[in-house]
Amino acid sequence: MQDNLNRFGLVALATDLTIEGDAASLMPPGTRLHVTRIAFDNPTTEDNLRATGPRLRDAVDLLVPGVTLSGIGFGCTSAAAVLGDTMDALAGGRAPVTTPAGAALRAFAALGVARVALMTPYLAATTDLVGDHFASNGIDVVRRSSMGHADDRDMAMLNPTEITEMALASDHPDAQALFMSCTALPALDLIDTLEGLLGKPVVTSNQALFWAMLDRARIPGRGPGALFRTRSW
Repeated sequence: MQDNLNRFGLVALATDLTIEGDAASLMPPGTRLHVTRIAFDNPTTEDNLRATGPRLRDAVDLLVPGVTLSGIGFGCTSAAAVLGDTMDALAGGRAPVTTPAGAALRAFAALGVARVALMTPYLAATTDLVGDHFASNGIDVVRRSSMGHADDRDMAMLNPTEITEMALASDHPDAQALFMSCTALPALDLIDTLEGLLGKPVVTSNQALFWAMLDRARIPGRGPGALFRTRSW
């Protein structure tokens, strides 16, 4: 089955309060996003993040069966860092899978960025999962900063002042960009302001995820920040 729309799927964590709202502002006319949820147990420990992998295929199978999808997004940065290159296989090969961690790497390449400061709402151990994933893919993470939260529902409740103050404190003079991790983090509306204050690209998980899904499908998008003024094609 196929029509004139570019249809995408999204697998969101059961506990994510933010990602669908960000998606609604980033997916352009001519596209449709179909969303399902995957079971997730807080806190965001490595074991709990890894446990999402075996659940992914069943979640993908619920995404409008029998309809062609231009791509599938997986909505968890830290789980994607843990699961690494196994995502397409875990999803069953139905459509290209984009993760926030992989999207960030694609964004860094498109922006010409090799050194980043990493800010997360996570516990430090979870921050290191993301930082180590970037490092293993050739990115120099010059600073890692954590807000110390274990539950992604708490992360979604952080207010703009808290997030802005942490973002500014997380920057580093050697960083070419700031990456703000977590699909639950309500940071999308802060990107333009932060870029003005820092004088460098600011990339967030949801911004990168939906930019990369569109970029892989060669569909122009509109959104905040230097990233949405950039294409890899």
